[in-house]
Parts: sequence; structure tokens; C-alpha cells
Amino acid sequence: MSRSDPVGVPDAVGRPSAEPAAAGVPAPVREPATDADLAAVAAQLGRTPRGTRAVAHRCPCGQPDVVETTPRLADGTPFPTLFYLTCPRAVAGCSRLESAGVMRQMQDRLATDPELAQRYQAAHRDYLARREAIGGVPEIDGISAGGMPGRVKCLHVHLGHALAAGPGVNPFGDEVLELLEQWWADGPCVQPAPSARSAEPAG
Repeated sequence: MSRSDPVGVPDAVGRPSAEPAAAGVPAPVREPATDADLAAVAAQLGRTPRGTRAVAHRCPCGQPDVVETTPRLADGTPFPTLFYLTCPRAVAGCSRLESAGVMRQMQDRLATDPELAQRYQAAHRDYLARREAIGGVPEIDGISAGGMPGRVKCLHVHLGHALAAGPGVNPFGDEVLELLEQWWADGPCVQPAPSARSAEPAG
């Protein structure tokens, strides 16, 4: 599976993305998070989300599965993880891959494949550029996420980056998406809260 930005639109490091979107996987978005989005994310995480500034990708069910966060939280804490994977099914799938040794295999390949290492370095630069476009935070200057550019850790980060940026940007995120089952196949992971109007008794 793979996703894409619109064909020919360059990413943050200047490479055009021309891979077709996979059937059933929407393209990245960047939309303001609505109250309904924030409620869905809170239900997904089991807590109030911190620093959410936008929806970066939507699941085929329509709910957020990746949100874009502020580089500095409201309490002043630096927060390097720009793209935060929220769907509990996608998170669980990443955890299963980690437990199966996929992350260790990726790390081994990174050490022996110069072309892969170059692409991973580019993913690191892309992540930094997208975050810097929002605002610089000196404490995390040059630090991206997920172990980039020299290590592979936290597949959740790489999947979030791949979904938010489109295919061809993060090689390991693209691979994770290929390996995961369709987490949306059974419908929404959480149900939207009923509106106040729908909660009112009829008549």
C-alpha cells in the first residue's frame, strides 16, 4: 500500500511525489481540527490530546488517524513529534510489527544499504523542514523523531510521517503501511459522541 500527495507537488526537501495512492487509503490532508476531531482523538488516546493543531491524515472512516502537533506545548515543553499517530488499531499494528522484530530488521538494513540510508536521511530532513515551517524550537533543533537519521525506533512515528507526508518520503513508514492490515476494515475505531441535539428526548 502507498499514498500520495497530488502528483508533481514537491515535498519539503524538493522531491516530487508521483506514486499513486493505494486503493482505500486517502491522500494526506492538512485541515484545522474541529471539536468533533478533538473529541475523536481524545477517545482514541483515552486522554485529552496535547498540542493538536491540525488533522494530518484521515482514516477511510473519516476520523483522524494522524494529527499535527505544535513543536512546543502550551506548558512550554518542546515536543519533537510533529505527526502523532492516534488510531489505536494502527498503533496496535505497529506494536505487533515491533514485537515481531521488524524494527530490528530495518535497523540492520539501514547499516548495510547506503541507498536506504540516504533516503532515510532525506526523511529526517523532510521532518525537520515541516516542523520548522511551523516554528523553531531551539531545544530540539536538528532532532526529528523515530530515531532518524541513524536509528530506527518507534514504527508509530514512521507510519504517522508516511501518512501525513505521502509516499516516497519516509521509506520505513511506507514499508510499515505495506505490512499492516487495513485497520479501518471493521469501521471506526471510536464512535463520535452524540450531539446535544440528538441526546434530547423526542417531543
